[in-house]
Amino acid sequence: MGKIPEDHPRYQSLVAREKLIAAGELVAGAGLIAHGRGEAFDYLLGEKTTGPAYSAINVAAELLCNARQPVISANGNSIALAGPAIAELAIAIPARVEVNLFHRSSARVSGLAALLREAGIEPLGERPDFHIPGLASERAKCSRAGIGDADVVLVPLEDGDRCQALVDLGKKVIAIDLNPLSRTARTAHVTIVDELTRCLPLLITAVNRKKPAGADFDNEKNLGKVMEQMRIVLKNMQTRTGEG
Repeated sequence: MGKIPEDHPRYQSLVAREKLIAAGELVAGAGLIAHGRGEAFDYLLGEKTTGPAYSAINVAAELLCNARQPVISANGNSIALAGPAIAELAIAIPARVEVNLFHRSSARVSGLAALLREAGIEPLGERPDFHIPGLASERAKCSRAGIGDADVVLVPLEDGDRCQALVDLGKKVIAIDLNPLSRTARTAHVTIVDELTRCLPLLITAVNRKKPAGADFDNEKNLGKVMEQMRIVLKNMQTRTGEG
C-alpha cells in the first residue's frame, strides 16, 4: 500500500482503494467499478453516517442477535476492505460467515476464506452444497449450513437479484448499500445506507450493547429519509458554490 498522508481530506477513501488494489485477483475487476459507484453516493451523504443509517444499524443489530441462525454473506470487496471487522462482528453476534461470489472461482473463494481464517474465524463457502432457487448466477451456489439454513442474512455490498431470491426463500435480509435507489436497498428488509468500513464498527457496538431498537422500522420510509439527507447535502453544496 502506498504512503497516504493522514491529513489528506479523503484519507479513508484512499486507504480503501489501496486495500482493494492490494487484494489483487481476489477482488473482481467489476468490484472496483462497484466501489467507485459507491464512493459517488457517499459524497451525497457527506461521507458520514447519517441518522437514518444509525436507525437501521440498531434494527439490524437486534435482528442479528435474535436470529436462530444468522449468517454474514461476504464477497471479495467486503473481505478485502473489512475482513477483520466482519470476523469481529461474527464473533460478537455470534454468526457464521460464508464466502459467496458473483464472479466465482475456486481460487478466489479459497483465497478469501484464507483471509477470514487469518482474521480468526472459520468461514463457509468453499464446498457449496445448496442452490438458491430462481437464481442463475454463481451466487446461487452456497452452503446449506450457512445461507441455506439461515433465517437472517447480512449482505454487505450485495447485488439485487440474489437479495430478491433470499427474500423469496423467506429469509430476513439486512443490506449495507450506499445506493438507496438500488434493487438491493429496495428489496432488503433493513438497509443500512452507509460506507462499509464506517458502519461495521457501529454495528459491532450495537450488537455488543444488545439494546432493543424500539419503534417499528419501515425500510421504505427510512430510505426516504436518506434521500432527504442527500438533498440537503446537495443544497448546501449548491449554496456554497453560489457564495463562491
